[in-house]
Amino acid sequence: MSDPTHLLIAFAGASAPGAREALRALPLPHLQKLLNRLQAAPLEAVDALSPEPPHERALAGFLRLDAGPGRTPWAAHQHRLGGGAPGPHAWAWITPCHWKAGMDHMLMLDPGALKLTEAHSRTLLAAMAPFFTGDGLELHFEAPGRWLARGELFRDLVSTSLDRVSGRDVAAWMPASPQARTLHRLQSEMQMLLYTHPVNDQRAEQGLAPVNSFWVSGAGALPPDPPAPAASPTLDNTLRDAALRQDWAAWARAWQQLDATHCAALVTALERGQAVRLTLCGENAFQTFEAVPQGFFQKISRFFGTIPVSERLSLL
Repeated sequence: MSDPTHLLIAFAGASAPGAREALRALPLPHLQKLLNRLQAAPLEAVDALSPEPPHERALAGFLRLDAGPGRTPWAAHQHRLGGGAPGPHAWAWITPCHWKAGMDHMLMLDPGALKLTEAHSRTLLAAMAPFFTGDGLELHFEAPGRWLARGELFRDLVSTSLDRVSGRDVAAWMPASPQARTLHRLQSEMQMLLYTHPVNDQRAEQGLAPVNSFWVSGAGALPPDPPAPAASPTLDNTLRDAALRQDWAAWARAWQQLDATHCAALVTALERGQAVRLTLCGENAFQTFEAVPQGFFQKISRFFGTIPVSERLSLL
């Protein structure tokens, strides 16, 4: 269950010059009102090479699932929330994807852009599953763009979030732990299997990129006594797609829409006296803001010490 009065915004800030330029002229009145009235917690830095981006690190902390960067058992957690029984087993997500070869790099396209149908996804899973089974890994269909997998190999695997690797060279984000050798071999085998697969012939006829590899993320097992499901922040990914494409004009438009809807709703909740919290996450950090009782002089100090939205977001 999500908490409607705690909004966690992913990709709220970016370090690219285009993003900073877009922010300077971007009117976000509801966000500015929230930042003026809420108390800021210390900025939490996240290493640029962390396998999990700031919004995942923040969410893992709020859910009390933080086992270290790249070790949050997201697949097991979501499996449980969906009514499954992850038990003591280790789980991970397997995402069908397209790797595009360059002169000196291998770029992963955003898997969401593949437009993979359920029929094609199930066909590919059936073809790939025997190879995974041979290494003690069970594949289960979850959605066209994401499968669920179970196996001991995932228990101590440090895996990288798709939000880190999408649109980037996969080499810097490949798992480096000993058990990852099995995954590297499987990826090579799948590239050969998928090269001539009929599904990709059909996709080519439709002008779609072939599915030629897979990515592992969200690996791990839930702790023996996992925290009971409780209200968690409402994670908003409105800005994700434009940020990953580095389409800063679209990102700015998405920010304005987000400001007029979710941020406006949070302002309304604040004015009704509700305990509002806002967590803003960028590429390198996240910061939480919450309502706390304030005396008269604190209010005056905050009024004259207002920090523009663009400056706040540039710190992320």
